[in-house]
Amino acid sequence: MASINVDKMSLKDLLDLQTKVERAISTAKDRERSEIKQKIASLAENAGFSVGELFGSRGRGRAVAAKYVNPDNRSETWTGRGRKPNWLVAKLGKGAKIDDFAV
Repeated sequence: MASINVDKMSLKDLLDLQTKVERAISTAKDRERSEIKQKIASLAENAGFSVGELFGSRGRGRAVAAKYVNPDNRSETWTGRGRKPNWLVAKLGKGAKIDDFAV
């Protein structure tokens, strides 16, 4: 990885770098969270259980089907409820339309 000399960067460049790093950290956390969920679900399924049986269900009502999917990682979905996920916000920021991600 290339070394960055932050001591010689302007304030604007430092703030831009900070924004990029925060976005990259958020994306990495989401990706790792998704990977861990998949591993847990796979382990539970291989043992003959569902994740709900092992950890209990949230009890918030019925599950809602996904309406949008990340084309780069099909395991990342969004129901259209609540906050938009980071992957969707990033793609919309680059000019994509929300309908491009409809299931």
